[in-house]
Amino acid sequence: MNVAVLGGGNGSYAAAVDITLRGGSVRLWRRDAEALKVARTAGGLDLKDFEGRRLVAIDAITDDIGAAVADADLIVAPTPAFAQSDLAKALAPHLRDGQVIFLPPGTFGSYLMMKTLRAAGCTAEVAIGETGTLPWLCRKHGPNEVAITTRATRLPTGVFPARLQDHAIDRIARAFPRAIEPIEDALSAALMNAGPIIHPPLIMMNAGPIEHFDHWDIHNEGTQPSIRRVTTALDGERMAVREALGYAAPHFPLADHYSADGDEWMYGNLAHEKLTDSGDWREDLDLRTHRYMREDVGLGLAFLASVGRWAGVDCRVAVGLLAVASAVAEEDFAVTGRTLETLGLAALTRSEMAELLREGL
Repeated sequence: MNVAVLGGGNGSYAAAVDITLRGGSVRLWRRDAEALKVARTAGGLDLKDFEGRRLVAIDAITDDIGAAVADADLIVAPTPAFAQSDLAKALAPHLRDGQVIFLPPGTFGSYLMMKTLRAAGCTAEVAIGETGTLPWLCRKHGPNEVAITTRATRLPTGVFPARLQDHAIDRIARAFPRAIEPIEDALSAALMNAGPIIHPPLIMMNAGPIEHFDHWDIHNEGTQPSIRRVTTALDGERMAVREALGYAAPHFPLADHYSADGDEWMYGNLAHEKLTDSGDWREDLDLRTHRYMREDVGLGLAFLASVGRWAGVDCRVAVGLLAVASAVAEEDFAVTGRTLETLGLAALTRSEMAELLREGL
């Protein structure tokens, strides 16, 4: 299968090497041609995982997005959610009928990207799938090396529009065998997004040490019982919204990520221990600019709070964290973030929303 991987971050490099190792023919695209020089010279990317360190040859490495997606059966875009609109504009002239785009995770980017594609004049019949997390716990260790700590074993995935689900899931599952679990639609998938549940309590309740120490591991020293209680309450609101909208279990409660005895979560059992043992998450976090704030709070948490408001579910923990984070970042994410209001969907009835999710634009 021909796969285009878009972006130059942690997830994009992990996707390029992992899909290649699974037999896919990968074209890696990055906008920054200068940043691709090392990979082009090497002919691939260095992978570090449980098998050691080795070079994984990539079939094509390019800064030409048209060339990257020209014959792609699947387009994987593990870019930050705040890049999705610009990415859709760049893709618009090049897409063709039958192609599938995969956003891991999406933050309801499937709808936003489709809306942007149509506004840019793209008429291709494409499907956009999204899931609840990156398929890897991974970090880049340099301009040409990515470390993969563990791989996802369960990826709840919805498709926009849902009428194209079978076709899209077939393509995505070929790149991520035995991991994809189809769910109702793209909104159901957006409400599986783990980032807006994990990261907002961790960065807000660790704000002091984050700003005091040069590096701070929010997943190790920063994951204390009081913070876990807030995370559990926030996740309870997410699951309450899902239930209010009629979405079926399993809801992938985040508590299972931390428990060795719970149901298998997206990364399988003991993933949290692997994450903290790796040391890759001992980071220098700027609370104004880091993607945990800009993506997981400004887009993901704002979206969850808005869907809760639309569905009539009390999401006071989400709203409270959003308010505190907005004060820290000096930006009102309830106004500027990704919400049903800013997407133009807040006035839809539930039946109108269901039709949109099923039929698309």
